[in-house]
Amino acid sequence: MRTALEPKITSPLLLRQRIPKNCSAVNKSSVSIFFIPSAHWLLLRVMDAEAVLQDEDMEGSWSLLSWMASCLMVFGGALPYVPQYQEIQRSNNSDGFSTRVCLVLLIANILRIFFWIGKQFELTLLLQSVVMILTMFAMLHLCCGVQYANRVSTKQHRLTDWDVRYFWQWSAFEDYLLFCFGFTVLCAVITLLLLDSVVFVETLGSLAVMFEAMLGLPQLLQNFQNQSTKGMSVKMVLLWTAGDVFKTTYFVMNDSPSQFWVCGSVQILIDVAILLQVLFYSQDTRTKLG
Repeated sequence: MRTALEPKITSPLLLRQRIPKNCSAVNKSSVSIFFIPSAHWLLLRVMDAEAVLQDEDMEGSWSLLSWMASCLMVFGGALPYVPQYQEIQRSNNSDGFSTRVCLVLLIANILRIFFWIGKQFELTLLLQSVVMILTMFAMLHLCCGVQYANRVSTKQHRLTDWDVRYFWQWSAFEDYLLFCFGFTVLCAVITLLLLDSVVFVETLGSLAVMFEAMLGLPQLLQNFQNQSTKGMSVKMVLLWTAGDVFKTTYFVMNDSPSQFWVCGSVQILIDVAILLQVLFYSQDTRTKLG
């Protein structure tokens, strides 16, 4: 509330209206002192407008950066498989790439989708799972086509053979689709029955990130078995590492469930181990990088 001694701030237009037209020059000059509060009022309005514009600019810049980070999270996970896809197409050989990487990622992202249903976190991570599932199907489709073209024996291994020795080494791409469909239906039924259980939902999230943390492990084991990294794209592993560092930072900054940043940390360690294999098994690392 304004005190009795506080000057009343008003606009210049109102002051001009209050000055009589027949006022002398001396009186007019004395009235001019009342324009000082008016000038102060205008200055405050200008400063407030500038502050609002600065806040809007900062909010707009932050929103743009947040949107770009979200897009990178959604599509960034699929980028490492572009050079591997091109390498398989170029060499017409998929022996250097472990298709069990696709198995791990498919299970992890299907579980993550059901984890999202039970505990709705960032929509960005849900979209990332959908993109990763489509990417893994594209990799499997390519590998099946290359293996079919290079196959010497006419004997095929199918899912319906129920032969555990050839699990995830089937000849037809349709078998991989059928397995994922069956696994999805099983997860859907169990989730529907136990959705109200907090323990089940948290366990589902832990399983999802545990599988995702093991992403590079099949490739690590295959390189060790072959005693070589031939056929594996080093660019893919480098992009794995960069992506895992980025998304782990993203998880920490966005207060995502703790399972996610633990998963990212384990993935970084496995990525580093695969890069050490490249240095150990390759005589000319620069050739691999090229």
